[in-house]
Amino acid sequence: MQEFSEPVELTPLRIGVAGLGNVGATLVRILQKDGVELTRKLGRQIEVTAVCARSRSRDRKIDLSGVTWFDDPVALAKSDDIDLFVELIGGEDGPALAAVKAALEIGRPVVTANKALLARHGVALARLAEEAGTQLGFEAAVAGGIPVIKTLREGLGSASIARVYGIMNGTCNYILTRMGNEGISFAECLKDAQALGYAEADPTFDVEGYDTAHKLAILASLCFGCEIAPDEIFVEGITRISQADIKVAGDLGYKIKLLGLARRSADGIEQRVHPTLVPKSSAIAGVDGVLNAVALETDHVHELLLAGPGAGGPPTASSVLSDILDIARGTKVPPLGVPSAELTPYVQAPMREHEGGYYIRLNLKDVPGALAAIASRMGERGISLESVIQRPDLRVTDPAADNTQTRTVVLLTQSTMEATVRETLAQIALDGFIVGEPQLIRIETL
Repeated sequence: MQEFSEPVELTPLRIGVAGLGNVGATLVRILQKDGVELTRKLGRQIEVTAVCARSRSRDRKIDLSGVTWFDDPVALAKSDDIDLFVELIGGEDGPALAAVKAALEIGRPVVTANKALLARHGVALARLAEEAGTQLGFEAAVAGGIPVIKTLREGLGSASIARVYGIMNGTCNYILTRMGNEGISFAECLKDAQALGYAEADPTFDVEGYDTAHKLAILASLCFGCEIAPDEIFVEGITRISQADIKVAGDLGYKIKLLGLARRSADGIEQRVHPTLVPKSSAIAGVDGVLNAVALETDHVHELLLAGPGAGGPPTASSVLSDILDIARGTKVPPLGVPSAELTPYVQAPMREHEGGYYIRLNLKDVPGALAAIASRMGERGISLESVIQRPDLRVTDPAADNTQTRTVVLLTQSTMEATVRETLAQIALDGFIVGEPQLIRIETL
């Protein structure tokens, strides 16, 4: 039997990195800075031998002397000079997809941080990796530096997961946190987030919830052993959240968070992304700024909350490195937790039947009988109101076409069906007592 103290001489693991943006450059920097320590721990040297990037002249503050440059990521993926391919280009198709497929087809392990690629092609790529007898690592694709993928694939044993939810986008969490702490508008917070590099010049993908949806689709597959279904997600962003919503929620003991939630029921799997009122006393309410958190509800460990930095160069590069180290050690697990042939077809549960309490903000015409008419409509549909709040200090201006004065009214319902709420609001709009579109935010008792 081999003793742990016996040295084993292994050849260096040669890495090719496609994409030298913030994450790629940080990864190279970590491997160069910590190379001696990594070799000591692994008994094997890890070295970047080839890279691919748009610009060769850009100063990335890393030493690339002696590293082979490629202009084509597919050529890099196929090169005999590398043992492992790291894809940090981004995008669900194009060069990223072509390069990852090229590497897997020849049995070369791949590590990627590309959630869009995995949400769209993850099942096919997992199958390709399995057929080639190689590995596909994507820890960095969901929640940055939080080891949620490894936890789901390796850390929970036979635990059955009933629900997964979390804060999965640092841009949105930063904006909502500042709106709550400083009383400033969404537009102002977004501008600051862009200046600080937390938000892109075009922030749509983040603030409209699509980034969270991609991550949720990947998590749902790992949690429930089903195929990835990015197009079967109800998605609603944070652009309509106002200071009135933030302040009323705070006074009622809630915070507003953009959550991605997926749960399994007898009817199938429900996936949704939307702003949510969460109790201030809940653990996830304390996850602020650019931090992310993922909660797993299981039969063995009940609720497990993983929280930490969700974006940025060092946290994401750290997760990429985690996958590289697993591959260097020879760790092999199915990319999606179970062999791709055993993934069940995705069956969508009727999201419109989600039951819970709701926060409803209306711009109500300031005319006699308006509030009574709305309460009557709610009663007709069996919707019980927990409270009715009128706050003249928190008016949301949305002028009526006939210049009728309006007042902002907030209704909190008791547990009811979402389909019923939406149908009732549509009828209220037809009655002509409200101006503009009602604000509807779900309340979760976490």
